[in-house]
Amino acid sequence: MSDCLFCKIIAGEIPARQVYEDDDMLAFHDINPAAPVHLLIVPKTHVATLADVCPADEAVLGKMMAIAPRLAAENGGRTLPDGGLRVVMNVGPDGGQEVYHVHLHVLAGERPWRGMAV
Repeated sequence: MSDCLFCKIIAGEIPARQVYEDDDMLAFHDINPAAPVHLLIVPKTHVATLADVCPADEAVLGKMMAIAPRLAAENGGRTLPDGGLRVVMNVGPDGGQEVYHVHLHVLAGERPWRGMAV
């Protein structure tokens, strides 16, 4: 979509501090972090919300969840058993979604950010 912020980042039209990329997805630092480690993982295919996901999207969404712990650790998050991470997907206006391109927030690090909205 030509007016989608994340599609523009994926296309390289807007810079981002990338931490991971493959054929299906891109991960980068959030520009307004709510935790010491705050990454966004976005599929390269534009899907507006989780409510719009179809069976063809299931594999990449599973891959996004599977890579989240590794990316958190590689970017400064503490691993289990003492650390951990939080993954959040905001869906629609009542869910706090601001960019209408499915994306997964990955938050990690010491917990002064507990309870902060993402």
